Amino acid sequence: MAGGRDVLWGAVRGQRGDVTVAAVLASGHQIGETFVPVLIGVAIDAAVGTGDGRALLVWLGVLAAVYAGLSWSFRIGAYKGERAGARAAHELRTAIVARVLDPRGGAERGRLPGALASIATEDARRVGAVNVALMAGIAAVVALVASAVVLLGISVPLGLLVLLGAPPLLWAGHLLSKPLERRSRAEQERGAHASAVAADLVGGLRVLKGIGAERAAVERYRTTSARSLEATLRAARAEAWQNGTVLALTGIFIAVVALVGGRLAAAGDIGLGELVSAVGLALLLLGPLSTLSWVNTELAQGRASAARIAEVLAAPEAVPAGTAEPPRAVDGRVRLRDVVCGSLAGLTLEAEPGELLGVVADPADAWNLLRCLGREADPDAGAVELDGVPLATLPPGAVRASILVAPHDADLFAGGLEDNVAAVARIDVGKAMAAAGADEVLRDAVLGERGRTLSGGQRQRVALARALAADADVLVLHDPTTAVDAVTEARIAEGLRAIRTGRTTIVVTASPALLAVADRVVLLAEGRVAAAGAHAELARRADYRTAVLS
Repeated sequence: MAGGRDVLWGAVRGQRGDVTVAAVLASGHQIGETFVPVLIGVAIDAAVGTGDGRALLVWLGVLAAVYAGLSWSFRIGAYKGERAGARAAHELRTAIVARVLDPRGGAERGRLPGALASIATEDARRVGAVNVALMAGIAAVVALVASAVVLLGISVPLGLLVLLGAPPLLWAGHLLSKPLERRSRAEQERGAHASAVAADLVGGLRVLKGIGAERAAVERYRTTSARSLEATLRAARAEAWQNGTVLALTGIFIAVVALVGGRLAAAGDIGLGELVSAVGLALLLLGPLSTLSWVNTELAQGRASAARIAEVLAAPEAVPAGTAEPPRAVDGRVRLRDVVCGSLAGLTLEAEPGELLGVVADPADAWNLLRCLGREADPDAGAVELDGVPLATLPPGAVRASILVAPHDADLFAGGLEDNVAAVARIDVGKAMAAAGADEVLRDAVLGERGRTLSGGQRQRVALARALAADADVLVLHDPTTAVDAVTEARIAEGLRAIRTGRTTIVVTASPALLAVADRVVLLAEGRVAAAGAHAELARRADYRTAVLS
């Protein structure tokens, strides 16, 4: 099972080519920066101190060449590093989306869609940014080593001071990043939850207004947002404390280097040009040391994000893969044998090939039945079979290629109305739309996000048309007509029966119009079959009338 560390370093290993080139070029830039104060010191000693104008021009030319080289190295190195970060983030987003869309499911369990979106965007970006931080960190270390080597050439005490003083300073920065890592993870989790709640509230805005629950919804979001803000402020305080402390320690360290250099110059151990070089190098150290402080911050945030990504990627599957071969030619016989799953308590049920079967069930039984038929969950006991083959032995993708479960709250996609239906069409789109009563909706209508520009009844009809257009071997519908009027519902019932002739169809509903056209109706009670027969026959039962006709 991959952990946060595996995700983090996997993102780096996947871009090792670009990161290596970027680190080499960035290191070249830092070495060039290190040589600048050295060359200035040499120019002072060789040209300014002697009044040699020609030598001064030569050294200025050398400086210009060094600046051109380090500028080129910076531009190309930064491009390579940013590209590595962007590609790593893209690959992580792809991996997260693939895991979420995996037919075996499980990644979405316990997470709102908004939280998954935050992990796939912000957390992936932060992990990808570790590549940029790694490039900058390597270059900063090279700058420190190069400065120490040059200072050793000028003065052994100055060089040793840098070589021996920099590691404790870097270790202090690492220790100071630990609280930031913990608080950064809390910040990201709270922020993702706030985004998820906001998306959830926006998605249900019409319902909230309809039941007058706007105030409660606003209060819920205000509380969630306040907690997110509190976590963000804690993380910001930790980051400010780390940056401030590291900057103060860095300033003290640079001041000590300059002080030692000044005392050596006053004692005559180094010359004027060497003093200028030493002071310039001491000031130059501020850049690499500040960079390393930033790198610690990025790594802390990257580790926190990598841990969140690892949790999604390593989430246990809702159902195992299955290795059996699906039937090559599906007849459409669906059978449940003594199925125990949630509220289903030993349910035995069979749909014959080509049968239109109506199922009347309470919400809990209906939900568990749909989960079993779509293989979103395997029964705790018993078996669900397609043409005699247990679904639990088949790959979930193969099951859903033959059994299409169309939920009551199916979402539509932004774009053209016909595009929503044609995306999965195996039969004529016009035929499917007519059967679902969706031909009454403007065919050139442009749907907004999740089809919110349509009424509830229009959305249901378009969703049903999409399900019918898929022409699945077995189609399972859940309450497909609850938001349409009685006349339209009767028309849909006739259209459904006609278009699904010869195909197995299971309709979980309490609609008399749909049940009236079914070949057979099954009444579930307490997770078992309470009665079966034609709609007209069952209508004589009190419990059936209560469930359907009341």
